[in-house]
Amino acid sequence: MSDQPWPWPAGAATGVGSLPGTDIAEAQRIALGELPLLPHLPELPARGPGAELIGRTAGLLVELPVELYAARWRVASRPGRDRRRARDLMERDLDQLAAQAEAYAGPVKVQVAGPLTLAAGVELPVGGRLVRDPGAVRDLAESLAEGVREHVAAVARRLPRASVLLQLDEPSLPAVLAGRVPTESGFGTYQPVEPGRARTLLREVIAAAGVPVVVHCCAQDVPLEMIREVDAVGVALDLDLVTDLDPLGEAIDAGLGLLAGVAPTRPAVAGDPPTSAQVAERVRRLWDRLGFPRRQLAEQVVITPTCGLANASGGHTRAVLAACRDAGRRLSEQG
Repeated sequence: MSDQPWPWPAGAATGVGSLPGTDIAEAQRIALGELPLLPHLPELPARGPGAELIGRTAGLLVELPVELYAARWRVASRPGRDRRRARDLMERDLDQLAAQAEAYAGPVKVQVAGPLTLAAGVELPVGGRLVRDPGAVRDLAESLAEGVREHVAAVARRLPRASVLLQLDEPSLPAVLAGRVPTESGFGTYQPVEPGRARTLLREVIAAAGVPVVVHCCAQDVPLEMIREVDAVGVALDLDLVTDLDPLGEAIDAGLGLLAGVAPTRPAVAGDPPTSAQVAERVRRLWDRLGFPRRQLAEQVVITPTCGLANASGGHTRAVLAACRDAGRRLSEQG
């Protein structure tokens, strides 16, 4: 990564993952146009099953077929049309990315669900989430690791001049660690996953990727120390949910990059998106409170929306991404 310790240029901004609508060509035009320093491969959940986070990632699993049952993903006995649909959507997305960005030479971010969130979101054939069965979780992580390796290679083939940055989405990680994942009845919860096992699972998938990895968690109680320990290059989080600055300061001081979720995905007042000055000032204030030198901010921090934009309007989506882009530029220029 030359003399730049983080795999993105100074002043970068990016999206978290999801965008509104069903037109992947238009979504990719938005991502490439509004986020020129760190575009991401958009997810369009409005296209239906197989296009949302769990189904999209489940389609990447190797030798672990999945299917939809009662609107939930579960392990299947053999590959079927649900898995095929998820894989076909991803193939079309990657082909469209190649058509629009074949000559692109910078970093590009792609997102998949992490092993703990996937274990909390996919069911066993006999019922119940995978997270209840340690052996099934181990098999899932191995399958995901191989699927991630193949996925990253597929992106790299289509964008031969680009460098891939992988985002592991782990919104369920705090709940898995704390034993807060509800059972199907809603009257109980599954046993917590021991932190050492969680670290091992994350580390296995990150190592398999073979590219820099950031871990995204838009929940409270993000286990920042664990994310530091599994060889991630960065953490993506919603700054509105950070209540204790000390762990974040320790993570940044240890060299962890920060994808700072700061631009709200829904306007406080209809039609009133944030300005780039407001977004930049919010990040600058946080950085100053943490006590780090300003010259380091634009290099270590990437500006993002607080979470996905699947439920935003098209106009608000463009305005939010543009505000993130211009905020990153402001931070880079002002130092």
